[in-house]
Amino acid sequence: MTTARAAERLRATATGAVGNTPYLIGSLVVGLLLFSFIGFDEGATSLFGNTMIVHEFVHDARHFLGFPCH
Repeated sequence: MTTARAAERLRATATGAVGNTPYLIGSLVVGLLLFSFIGFDEGATSLFGNTMIVHEFVHDARHFLGFPCH
């Protein structure tokens, strides 16, 4: 591959920081929602009523993130 062709291909695939901003913001929002969902659903104060299903489903993730649960 010639140098000119390689430079043309690189220029065609490069994206600017402005083009990636919506993806970065979306990823941040989804990550924060998951973090809060895992961290604040404790069973007794469940978002879905008096059930431990969600708590048990995310139990290991709670320990990994440092949330106490028992």
